[in-house]
Amino acid sequence: MLMNTENAVIADFHVHSRFSMATSRKMDLENMVVAAQHKGIDLLATGDFTHPEWMNEIQQKLVPAESGWYRLKPEIESRLVERIPETCRSPVRFMLVGEISCIYRQGGKVRKGHYLIFMPHIEAAKRFCARLSQYGNLCSDGRPILGISAVQLLEMVLEQATEAFVVPAHIWTPWFSLFGSKSGFDSVEECFGDLSDQIFALETGLSSDPPMNRAISGLDRFTLISNSDAHSPAHLGREANVFYGERSFSGIRKALDGTRPDDFAGTIEFFPEEGKYHHDGNQACHIRSHPNQSLQWENRCPVCGKPLTIGVLNRCLSLSDREANDCSKLPFTYSIPLLEIISQLTGRGVHTKTVQNAYFSLLSKLGPELDILHRKTVSEIEEKADPSLAHAIANMRNRNVHIEPGYDGVYGQIIVKI
Repeated sequence: MLMNTENAVIADFHVHSRFSMATSRKMDLENMVVAAQHKGIDLLATGDFTHPEWMNEIQQKLVPAESGWYRLKPEIESRLVERIPETCRSPVRFMLVGEISCIYRQGGKVRKGHYLIFMPHIEAAKRFCARLSQYGNLCSDGRPILGISAVQLLEMVLEQATEAFVVPAHIWTPWFSLFGSKSGFDSVEECFGDLSDQIFALETGLSSDPPMNRAISGLDRFTLISNSDAHSPAHLGREANVFYGERSFSGIRKALDGTRPDDFAGTIEFFPEEGKYHHDGNQACHIRSHPNQSLQWENRCPVCGKPLTIGVLNRCLSLSDREANDCSKLPFTYSIPLLEIISQLTGRGVHTKTVQNAYFSLLSKLGPELDILHRKTVSEIEEKADPSLAHAIANMRNRNVHIEPGYDGVYGQIIVKI
């Protein structure tokens, strides 16, 4: 199993604070720490460190822990203990990671990309923010939109600290991504030019998985990471990364940049079909199409005639040069959020008291969510929970599910077979 020892570090590097648009007001550091323990996450991105108010909170509430990692001040942590079942209580650390949106022209086209910025300490992050503020209003959003190129952004990051680095975010989504069908590139080299060798990891996004990416030989040298892109505490860890080795910013970088590749164990993944851009389609007309069908329709909606939104599967296939199924270099495991499984079993919505109470009852009996989904044996789950839950989790692990793919901004559905 991917999470086969207690020494694993489960990390989620793409989250947003309440200062980002369309983000829950509950996304503050305290609620993130509580949710991380419910989930079984050891290491979180701060998110949004370029926002001045959020950076102030980071500086007021976090203190240094391991090198390049931070933690809540002990007096703040102590006030949270009663909100966390004893079975889930564990240390949570933060790393300084934020996201920048770049819109610019290159090669005769408008390019739109999102990029994760990893900073090794607060001083470097503050220098970077001061530099970045020359190009736009950092108070406007936790993920600022700036008229600078990916190359300019990367240069500014590298100026601040030798260990700072950039990871292109959710690289396949149609809008705002490195390879997106609407405004992306066909290769990392086309985007970053002479600085391409400074990019060593890519975030695959909710709508793709490692086999889809490993069908493209041009991505062989890159470490593939997955993160939640959470806009609310409940979504933390829906995708995540598993590490071993040195617990520090440097240790994480070495695991990703190829210095110590064995320290990166792999990823916890959405079924990619659950992502809201997996298939092609037109949300307005409720049209979803596999790339083969889209080709027959000449990439136009059969109802209204407008262009289809070309999804992630189609875009991956267009750049692939070998079979997907045999090319994954690292272990990964598919995951369905525990609340969704309980909702399917009970026939109640994820926000209902029935489902919420069942969720926290399970945490109290069995420990954090990711442990239940990926580390506990089926027999251990059966001993303390309804056998139907154990059966559903076994089916999830065996990929015995019913799939309705997402398209054009509509999440797909992954239904475990009961």
